[in-house]
Amino acid sequence: MKNQKWQGILSLVLVVAMMFVVIAGVRVASPTGAGNGTDSAATGTAGEGTAAAEGPLAGVADGTYTGSATGFGGEIVADVTIADGVITDIQVTGDSETEGLGSVAVEKIPEKVLAAQSLNVDAISGATVSTNAVILAITNALGEAGVSADALNSTTGAATETAAKTEETIDVDVVVIGAGGAGMSAAITAKQAGKNVIILEKMPYVGGNTTKATGGMNAAETHYQAEQNIEDSVEQFIEDTMKGGKELNNIDLVTTMAEQSASAIDWLDSIGAPLPKVSFSGGATNARIHAPEDGSGVGEYLVSAFSKTVEDLGIEIYLETKATEFITEGDKVVGVKAESSDKDYTINAKAVVLATGGFGANEDMYCSYREDLRGTVTTNAPGATGDGIVMAEAVGAALVDMEQIQLHPTVEQNTSMLITESVRGDGAILVNQSGKRFTDELQTRDVVSAAELEQEGDYAYVIFDQRLREGLSATEKYIKNGIVVEAETVEELAEALEIDPATLAETVSTWNEAVANQSDAEFGRDTGMDNDLSPAPYYAIKIAPGIHHTMGGVEINTNTEVISTEGTVIPGLFAAGEVTGGVHGGNRLGGNAVADIVVFGRIAGQTASDYVDAN
Repeated sequence: MKNQKWQGILSLVLVVAMMFVVIAGVRVASPTGAGNGTDSAATGTAGEGTAAAEGPLAGVADGTYTGSATGFGGEIVADVTIADGVITDIQVTGDSETEGLGSVAVEKIPEKVLAAQSLNVDAISGATVSTNAVILAITNALGEAGVSADALNSTTGAATETAAKTEETIDVDVVVIGAGGAGMSAAITAKQAGKNVIILEKMPYVGGNTTKATGGMNAAETHYQAEQNIEDSVEQFIEDTMKGGKELNNIDLVTTMAEQSASAIDWLDSIGAPLPKVSFSGGATNARIHAPEDGSGVGEYLVSAFSKTVEDLGIEIYLETKATEFITEGDKVVGVKAESSDKDYTINAKAVVLATGGFGANEDMYCSYREDLRGTVTTNAPGATGDGIVMAEAVGAALVDMEQIQLHPTVEQNTSMLITESVRGDGAILVNQSGKRFTDELQTRDVVSAAELEQEGDYAYVIFDQRLREGLSATEKYIKNGIVVEAETVEELAEALEIDPATLAETVSTWNEAVANQSDAEFGRDTGMDNDLSPAPYYAIKIAPGIHHTMGGVEINTNTEVISTEGTVIPGLFAAGEVTGGVHGGNRLGGNAVADIVVFGRIAGQTASDYVDAN
């Protein structure tokens, strides 16, 4: 479970990487994920010019210099222009970095370096690998210019004295705390209802855990299902969700999510985010999980659409601005206090929507409920630290299901990268180190995770073929990140994995027969069996369980009103998304998180707007 062997190897890799960076004269934050920001050859393209007479880079010839490094998703290239002893421009290209995380580092780090005239800048939270790679690419470019390590690490350029914070008061109709999927859905809906809305986000980018979502959105009785002759019903959606959640779910919340899921799909169509690809996911009786046409990760896709809509509607997002406490009058919430690096905000609001996400990135918090999970990798975005839950509890909000914390069965342990459930839903299988299947791969996540932990080494391999790769673009991300083993035959794949080739070949052959007969005699799998594993090449990813979702949180009713410990509504306070509890019970089905954030995000935006009108 703890994967000590892999953690030890990862630690060694990170230490070596950090030693290299220090030698290069770069100050960076310690990486929190798998570091692959290794050096690659830098090429100088110094232009004609005279030696600089002054500035922190005095003596360096004017010109543009190029350097590169390997980021989280591929090569990052930096073009650094020097004139008169100062850096005048930095252009960085890194199109393969994760949208909303690494892409922010590609955009923001050059700005920071340019302003400081130094590489001694803070990392972008949650994008340490990309940050380090951008800094290293710039370092290599300047190294090509002959800049010394001391000069690279200088802080003398544009350093400024720390200014005292100023205070600012803002009056709005609705303030949304959190710029993830639920928060942006709520803000868009409130704005469409004619309200003055702002969003607070403590991270330097939007998206939160939504960016990490890879599979899709569960919805029943949608027009996409009808167009593809897929039979499904709201009632079956409810039944599957309750069964998957061990009947611990709040049936009223589940019913609301299922009943409004089809209209949520229609709403996504209306903002330019259609999800037409429909397939199976774990725990679903019918094909219900809706994804982008090309099979790309639903999270980055939706965050991009939400962000564009927020911008088009003129909703202002205060990034790197952390909400700290609610403002109350009696039992009513009337605003929020917040802070950034240079300002303390008092935000007076007629309604507040809490959408700060869960606490899956806060080990101390989740271990206070589940000590057995200490040391387990997490797929969560770094902002998922439970701040909103603590704030809500401070004004008397009730909490539910806090001990219900989900493991996702397919997490690559070195990078904490989640392998989307759609891989299994589109026909992949799981095998152990002996090369044998050991479970129905599309059982609920808790069941599959438990089955993996019973295998030798507490891990397994996801096995898929070329057909699946071509039909699911999400696999390209895994391949780019170097976590996929590829071979031309099943036997060669087995050898690469140190599995007996005959055993793995027999396993794949047996599975292909099961698909042909539409009958899995070994484990009774009856979904995700449209295609066998036959077109070469063949692929494998080593995986094990990782912390993925915190089902517990703030108690709400079907109007997203926050409920107090006394069982009454807290006026003026609404909540949606992973910050809430009750929707998923003891285990969340894949595809239900996106349904949750969109359905209840929209409800929160609308009911908050209605509350403003009524008060």
